[in-house]
Amino acid sequence: MQHVTLAAESRTNTGKGAARSLRREGKVPAVIYGHALASRPLTVEQRALGKVLELIGGEAALLDVSIDGAAPITALVREVQRNPVRRTDVIHLDLYAVVAGEPIEVEIPVHIIGTAEGVRNQGGVLDHHLHRILLKVLPGDIPDHIEIDVTNLTLGHAIHISDITVANGEIMNDASVSVVSVIMSRAEVAATPVVPAEGEPEVIKKGKGEEGEAGEEAAKGEAKPSAK
Repeated sequence: MQHVTLAAESRTNTGKGAARSLRREGKVPAVIYGHALASRPLTVEQRALGKVLELIGGEAALLDVSIDGAAPITALVREVQRNPVRRTDVIHLDLYAVVAGEPIEVEIPVHIIGTAEGVRNQGGVLDHHLHRILLKVLPGDIPDHIEIDVTNLTLGHAIHISDITVANGEIMNDASVSVVSVIMSRAEVAATPVVPAEGEPEVIKKGKGEEGEAGEEAAKGEAKPSAK
């Protein structure tokens, strides 16, 4: 887990107008809260924040947040809000203050490693359902990511939360949730013939040579005038 320092300043002006003014000045509005700490509005330099996020890769990370030059507060990056048009522009930052001996819940990204047997030799497709796992863990034990090796995963099978363990952490997701599976490709599904169920009559369409001609003969017979 990356652990870096970020300088911040207290702010008193809040609201959308104040936030827009800060962004024009090259600053990002932020807030820090948690562990008996009242929510405290902050500002951080856009450039400094960009470097920090680039360093930690945008993942959940611990920061030493120094507010107004005071002793740093250890905090978790809880949420990074970005401009929906220009994703490189951060518009707000949420920080959650933590204490070394107090476990917290944090979402950790899932990294898939290996090539599944069902993909490699059975014509299947890997379907990654759950991209982040909720983990209860001490701040100092937060992992950068959770690796899942799918090398032995075969067609029609899945890896569930119950199959995963994380050292020094407790997974909070439901044990039955599927994280990744190997499914049949759409092309294979489309090519699979439909077999009638047992006891179900098979419908056979007749060509013009059978049903069509018979219908024509019947029509001619109805049209024939009756003898007087």
